[in-house]
Parts: sequence; structure tokens; C-alpha cells
Amino acid sequence: MSAVPLGDDLGIEAATDLKQHLALHVADAAPLVLDAGTVQRIHTASLQVLCSFVRQRQQAGLATDFGAVSQSFRDAARLLGVGRQLGLPAADDTNINTQQVENAA
Repeated sequence: MSAVPLGDDLGIEAATDLKQHLALHVADAAPLVLDAGTVQRIHTASLQVLCSFVRQRQQAGLATDFGAVSQSFRDAARLLGVGRQLGLPAADDTNINTQQVENAA
């Protein structure tokens, strides 16, 4: 099983680098674990890149999971309604901190 750290800043300016970083792992046959435990800032564009990556691997029959997920990452995914596409467990939406979600809409 491979682990891929996502870093702490997934703002819009990081979306292209994130796509290139993940492209190296799109065809990894072993189950892949994405580490979003240190993510403090995330933009919609980066979540779209992650959704596409997870979907590509899923369509190829390859497993992709999240090992650690920061509250900022979880809040952004929930706010944008992509938690299920990413494979994140459902949680209570009443605790979303919209103050830390940049460009959420």
C-alpha cells in the first residue's frame, strides 16, 4: 500500500501541481492511501482534481482511500457535497466551519 501526502495548502494555485503529483499514481496497482491530515487550506479546483483522480482509479478497479483527513479538508468536501465521491465517511453537517473554507461556492 502506497501513501501519498497532499500537503497543507491545496489552494487554487496548487491545483495544477496536485494534478501532476497524482498523475504519477493514477495507475498504481497497489491500494493507494491519500494523506489529507495536514491540509489547512483547500480550494474547489483541488477538490475537483481529487474527485477526478479517485474516479479514474475506481473505474480502473483500483482502491483509493484517505488515511488521515484534516477538519478543513472534511469541511470543504462536505460543503461542496463531494465527500461520498471521495469515499469519506458521512458525518454530521452541523459542525462545518465555513470560515476556513476558501472559495467554497
